[in-house]
Amino acid sequence: MRKRPVRAVLLLFCLALLPAIGEAVYFRDRISWTQPPKQDEITVLQARSLTGAVMWIDARPEEEFAAGHIPGAKLLSAEQWDSLLPQVLNAWTPGQKLIVYCSKQTCGASHEVARRLREEADLENVFVLEGGWEAWRDSAK
Repeated sequence: MRKRPVRAVLLLFCLALLPAIGEAVYFRDRISWTQPPKQDEITVLQARSLTGAVMWIDARPEEEFAAGHIPGAKLLSAEQWDSLLPQVLNAWTPGQKLIVYCSKQTCGASHEVARRLREEADLENVFVLEGGWEAWRDSAK
């Protein structure tokens, strides 16, 4: 007599799993939690094809910037924001596009610096380079 309720519970459990398994198979290539879409990102190809003035902002630490950076880039790391922001603003001209990058392997600061440029410095046309410094360096090969 005890086996009947256990069987019923197991049957219900298996039936409840069927839609979840079906959905997992159907959406296997579109997993939403892997990486949320980022509206402010720009690829190297898109960045290279931009017309007009572009200012490159390197959000990496000073040591990494000194080891190599995009030609003409300005250093603006989150750690030195207050001391470096005036230099960036003095070099910026209205209407100029800003592309912020960092290292895809060691930092995610580019999104933070881009957000602060938009919100605190009240700048528009601020983008983040998808793939960071490595994507730029590899595209030049």
